[in-house]
Parts: sequence; C-alpha cells; structure tokens
Amino acid sequence: MIKLYTDQSFLTETYRRQVFPLLFDLVYKKNEDLLLFYKIVDKVEDADIIVFPIDYSQFIKHKEAFHSLLQLAKTNNKTIWIYTAGDYGFTNYISNSHTFRLGGFNSKLSDATFVIPSFINDPYLEQLPQGFSTLKKEKQPSIGFVGHAKSGAPKYVKEYVNHLKYSIKRALKKLLADRQTFYPSSIKRSHYLLKLSDNKDLNTQFIFRDSYRAGAITKEQQQTSTQLFYDNMFNTAYNFCIRGVGNFSVRFYETLAVGRIPILLNTDCRLPFSDSINWKKHCVMLDENSEMSLEQQIIDFHNNLNENEFESLQKSNRDLWLNHLKRESYFKEIYNQFKSKSDV
Repeated sequence: MIKLYTDQSFLTETYRRQVFPLLFDLVYKKNEDLLLFYKIVDKVEDADIIVFPIDYSQFIKHKEAFHSLLQLAKTNNKTIWIYTAGDYGFTNYISNSHTFRLGGFNSKLSDATFVIPSFINDPYLEQLPQGFSTLKKEKQPSIGFVGHAKSGAPKYVKEYVNHLKYSIKRALKKLLADRQTFYPSSIKRSHYLLKLSDNKDLNTQFIFRDSYRAGAITKEQQQTSTQLFYDNMFNTAYNFCIRGVGNFSVRFYETLAVGRIPILLNTDCRLPFSDSINWKKHCVMLDENSEMSLEQQIIDFHNNLNENEFESLQKSNRDLWLNHLKRESYFKEIYNQFKSKSDV
C-alpha cells in the first residue's frame, strides 16, 4: 500500500473540481478497489508520498498551505505528487516531485512527468450496448471521424484571437500554463481529413462539424451527437486523431476504449506509460516529416497486418484501455510502477 499525506482541508465540495484525480477517487468516490492500494494518512511521518491536493495553478495561490507542504516534503525527504490540469498544463521545477498532466510536448517533458489519459466512461455501458466485437479486415482500411473540423479565413482568425487571449493571460500571469505556439487545430484537422478522403485506396467515413459537438445545447442534442460519434467509431476499424488546443487527443483514448485503431498525427506527443507500452504496436503513428505520405503510412500499416493480427489488435487495444488507461486501472498501474522502482 502507498500511504499519502496531503492538506485535507482542501478535500471539500469547494475544491471538488480542482482536486488531484486520485484523491477524488479516494475521498469523494471512495473507490473500494483503489483503497486497497492507497491510503491517506494523518501524519506526514507515516506517508510515502506528499500530494498537492488540488491543481497546481490553484494551490500555489494558497501561499501558506503551499509552502507548508513544500517544507514538510523537504524536511521529511518525501516525494511530491503534483497535478496540473487544463489543456496546457504547467511545468514546475520542484525537486523530488512527479507531475501528472494531460499532455505537453514530449521533447520538453522530464522523466518525472506522468501523462494522464483523458478519463472517459466505458462507451459499451451506454452508447454501444451491443458489446465489443472486432471488425474483419477488408482490402481498404476504413477510417472514421465525427467532429469539429472547419477551414477558411474566418475560422483561422477566430482561433488566432483565442490564442492571443491565452497568450495575454499568460503574460499577465492570470493563467499559469506552459507557453505554446499557435496551432489552429480545427483547420489542421480539416486539412488532413480532406487529404485522406481524396485517396481512393482509403475508405473514409467522415462527418465534419462546424463547432464542438455540433453545437449541441440540450441533453437530447448531446445524446444524439454522442451516439453518432460512437456509432461511426464502432463501425470503422481506424479513427483519425489529432491534438486540440492542448497537445493531446481525447479521441485517441475513446478509440482505444471502443477497441479500434487510432491514427495519431504525432505532434511531439507523450503518451501514458511510454516507457513500458510500445505504442507503435497499438496505433498508426503518423510522421509528418517522413518522405512517405500520410496516406501511404496508413495503407502500409494496414497491409502489414494479416486477418488474425488485425482482429487481435482491436482486442488488444480494448484490453489496453481496460487494464491500463481506464481511470481506476491507470492509478493501479501508477502504484505498480512506483513500487517496482522502489520510489516509496
């Protein structure tokens, strides 16, 4: 068992949306399985790890509590776990700490950074009640996509204005986040999808949206939009994934959860457990700098799989999500990694 010490005064309804995800499971949800692996203790001397209770960008505003935990970690020589939320995340340089974040740029992240998957509900519990099954291999790779993908000058201006707002907030220290260059994600997405759809050797089944979730407002509209999204994903072997505002893709994890094969445009991404999972065996990792076209990279990946391997990969991806990337499974794997490395 890993024993955690934190400032429990932050584990209240006031900070519910900001809390470190593991603490949320232990305190708010009282996840019985995870409580077999982790325990919150009242004395720092009994702890293996000190956890900053809420998102770093918010916790640092509480100067007394922040410096108190920092000093306790230093005095007692304890490892610190830090959660940095949001699309961008923030790189800190606190010694003897590990940061948990959704994304970032692999070339800039330290070995002490753990990428958190986008935690989603199992789509087979609601949207796909028919249950998991594999697709047979066809000559042409079937590629699905339902989502926000729009090009044109007005869209470019809108995304650039949003980027400027982020940059100004960051410069004025109203937003604690890593610096990022301008990346018009919906325009990029539209560009790549159109390239793929023009290739006659690919069976593309794309539905373009002008806005996120087709602008759904009511609960019924959201349910319809979500159902169409997952039906498209279930009925195609591959799904095209590319980063959004932050350098990560929620769709990537949704594809794995459905048991299909992500096609990920590599934008210097870091994926979870990249030191133990060979991600190139689970997805098509597109290299924009390759001499080979993106379309041909997909075709070659598909052609290199025989019928059995093709179906086995779908099952393997579903199992990967269930056993390593689902919320509860992820923190069990974190437990295993810290225990095996004798960090605690």
